[in-house]
Amino acid sequence: MKLETRLCDLLGIQYPILQGGMAWVSTAELAAAVSEAGGLGIIGSGQAPPEWLLEQIAKVKKLTRKPFGVNVMMMSPYLEQVMQIILDERVPVVTTGAGNPGKFIPALKENGTKVIPVIPSVALAQRMAKAGVDAVIAEGGESGGHIGELSTLPLVPQVVDAVDIPVIAAGGFFDGRGLIAALALGAQGVQMGTRFMCASECTIHNNVKEVLVKAKDRDTVVTGRTTGHPVRIIRNKLAKQFEELERQNMPAEELEKLGIGRLRMAMVEGDIQEGSVMAGQICGMIKKIEPAADIIQDIVTGAEKVLSRLSGGEF
Repeated sequence: MKLETRLCDLLGIQYPILQGGMAWVSTAELAAAVSEAGGLGIIGSGQAPPEWLLEQIAKVKKLTRKPFGVNVMMMSPYLEQVMQIILDERVPVVTTGAGNPGKFIPALKENGTKVIPVIPSVALAQRMAKAGVDAVIAEGGESGGHIGELSTLPLVPQVVDAVDIPVIAAGGFFDGRGLIAALALGAQGVQMGTRFMCASECTIHNNVKEVLVKAKDRDTVVTGRTTGHPVRIIRNKLAKQFEELERQNMPAEELEKLGIGRLRMAMVEGDIQEGSVMAGQICGMIKKIEPAADIIQDIVTGAEKVLSRLSGGEF
């Protein structure tokens, strides 16, 4: 059974699997490896300067000729330059977060770039569909990093029913079982971030990978709810500090200052206690570090087994 959906045709990929565009995590090495394996690898531009992104795009193009993407955080101080680089380099796919990409959509689409924003609600999905995006990523609160309030299971089918463009499910996906579940909900594919953090090609610090391999099902917590920008991270000294300061009603501005630079501290410098180890609830399922190609194949093989079992009437 072939796992081909409309999303595969839209993006020119073999399998309906996107790798999340995570800041300080999703570099050219990981993105190229995922694309080569048949999914869509995505560079996470975060708040990185334009010259860094240009280097990453050049590196991806050397490593693979298959489609790839760039995730753009709309609050980046380099937003205009980043978008211009994407246009100049004719990046095949752009995913966006933390803001509205509306003003850039006409130029991107005229350039042949597919535009796929991450959305946490039905209302935003409808707004993006009206703005002309090619698909949306409906991301539930099970995911790592910045999250919305809705969980994936209720969010995805509501978004599917509300828009006429492909929906990609994100938040809480790890293997073939999750992929089939997403397809059953009406999605055209899945986006996974946390599992790919433990791909061999992922360049994050080994300390982070070791934490994820050892993590249990309840090892993530949500911090920053009082700021209006909740973030899911692995429980550590930083998380406990956030929890205590929130109980003391520390002003949101002070809490946000506390979080500055913490993601890099973890992912690049390897400080797994004072740094922000952003990861999703599936971290308890990660048991090893392995090549991106093996991760993709495991997902696909697992999905095919589930399909075969269900089509044979085994429940």
